[in-house]
Amino acid sequence: MSDIILKTEGLTKHYGGVHALSDADFEIHAGEHVAIMGDNGAGKSTFVRQITAVEQRTRGTVTFDGKKVQFDGPMAARQAGIETVFQNLALADDLDVPDNLFLGRELVKFRLGPFSILDYKAMRRATEEGLNKTGVKIPNLNNAIRNMSGGQRQCVAIARTATFHSKLTIMDEPTAALGVQETLQVENIIRTLKEAGEPLILISHNMRQVMDLCDRIVVFRRGRIVANLRKEDTDGQDVVAYITGAKTQPEYAEGAL
Repeated sequence: MSDIILKTEGLTKHYGGVHALSDADFEIHAGEHVAIMGDNGAGKSTFVRQITAVEQRTRGTVTFDGKKVQFDGPMAARQAGIETVFQNLALADDLDVPDNLFLGRELVKFRLGPFSILDYKAMRRATEEGLNKTGVKIPNLNNAIRNMSGGQRQCVAIARTATFHSKLTIMDEPTAALGVQETLQVENIIRTLKEAGEPLILISHNMRQVMDLCDRIVVFRRGRIVANLRKEDTDGQDVVAYITGAKTQPEYAEGAL
């Protein structure tokens, strides 16, 4: 049985005449942490939006957990086991931690016709387990998200992935707006996921972070993958050369077979 968790073949997205993503062939294996790097507009976030069905792809195939998939929206991707922490976090400011973790996936104690009684105790227990799993410390789970620091908010979004036992976690610039201490906390969570053998795709501009946390680096440029590098075979200068276009791996050159 293959250990490939996610595989894309020819994944392409056009917005009218703009080719935002072209023929992206990508795969990630069980337990692997892969970084996606590239300049702004390189196609990184577009790639993630096609995988998670935030948008529908123009063409190409996505194989997840051994099956070809065509999710009809982000919730279907989440239900299949892909948890994504987007840059905007997608948290509800007026809700507390358990309500945010279970937003759209509330546990129901019982139903009375069109009405449902939610199981708040079960959701709180599951929230505590998810936070423990990632090492996230939130002093007061009843605190509304709007009253939390940027680091705490980011940690809540990441803890959501652990609560639902995701098969794949995707993080889009998880520390871009955080200070040094909060960044270290998020990075420790990523290491915890690695120790647990959970695969992760990390989109980041932070070279030090990528080299510290990931096994492999995939570089996007102008909507195309231009390099697939193992961490031990490269360095920061080499990666930057691919990002800027000074280098391109032959197999990823436009028009290569």
